[in-house]
Amino acid sequence: MVSLKLQKRLAASVLKCGKKRVWLDPNEPNELSLANSRQNIRKLVKDGLIIKKPVRMHSRWRVRRRAEAKRKGRHTGPGKRRGTQNARTPRDELWLKRLRVLRRLLKKYRDQKKIDKHLYHELYMRAKGNQFKNKRVLMETIHKEKVDRTRTKVSESQAEALRSQNKAARTKRQAKQEDKLKKIALGVAEG
Repeated sequence: MVSLKLQKRLAASVLKCGKKRVWLDPNEPNELSLANSRQNIRKLVKDGLIIKKPVRMHSRWRVRRRAEAKRKGRHTGPGKRRGTQNARTPRDELWLKRLRVLRRLLKKYRDQKKIDKHLYHELYMRAKGNQFKNKRVLMETIHKEKVDRTRTKVSESQAEALRSQNKAARTKRQAKQEDKLKKIALGVAEG
């Protein structure tokens, strides 16, 4: 058996690949052993005695299958976890995500004139102070606040109307009493 180490090295250099990918024809060892220059190697490549093998396939089928299973929640039990809970999903990021959702909602409601700037500011500060667990709680709070404010407005207007009514009745009563007193004074003066 003839050693074709040199030919393999030269062929790898000529074909610009690794020695693993060089195929030398096993039926023509004598002709291959005579090729001791790059030029001869090029000629053998042209003749088809030396071939550059295709790149070996590196399949991602298993990776895709595992990723699909992971999307369903498989392979994520306690045995597969290396980092702490905070390392896997940081508390800071969760807080930021939640706060941005709340602030976005508040801004949207303010722009749509669903809430005025005073209620906006109050709720903004409360969101910053971690009073709302999620968007739903904030929306419920907004509706409740709006109802409370309309109720207080209505009660205030009713109280104002009642006050003005009482004032009018009081002035009327006073005028009546004064007339009465005048009549009595006139009656005493005549008598």
